[in-house]
Amino acid sequence: MNRIVPEGRTAVAPWVVTDDTGALFDFLTAAFGAEELARVPVEDGSIGHGEIRIGDTTVLAFDRRSDWPVMPSLLRVYVPDADAAMAAAVAHGARVVTEAADAAWGDRGGRVRDPFGNIWWVVSHIEQVAPDETWKRMSEPKYVESMRMAQETLDAELSGREKGVASAPLRPAD
Repeated sequence: MNRIVPEGRTAVAPWVVTDDTGALFDFLTAAFGAEELARVPVEDGSIGHGEIRIGDTTVLAFDRRSDWPVMPSLLRVYVPDADAAMAAAVAHGARVVTEAADAAWGDRGGRVRDPFGNIWWVVSHIEQVAPDETWKRMSEPKYVESMRMAQETLDAELSGREKGVASAPLRPAD
């Protein structure tokens, strides 16, 4: 088979541009058990290229130049235990954006903002749920509240509003 993606890589790889890639890598290692693969310093002392693996994904990163805009990333990371990973992230400087909760589709997770401004969806897949069952659950109060909080907290975090907005999901026509 003709493989277009090198072994150990994925077809899409996230890039994170930060003011301190070395500290970002330290955070990712401590919070999510990441494994640093490469760190290439350049003449001005910054990191011109870095790679770190979290699970089966390599995240690429480099230091932002002072005249570039700040570009926080939005990333999802699957971990064995979302609650424990969020606690580890907070212990290493992250701030909770959305408390961990169960989702109708079988995930449990929440969000943290790392010390570099990136928002991480920290998620564990706890059960396999069929699409019809997912949509049935979406009307149950527990899951309605979970979805509302997920939407409101992210909207508040990104917009700067004191209270974010939410909108109920609509099931697509079959």
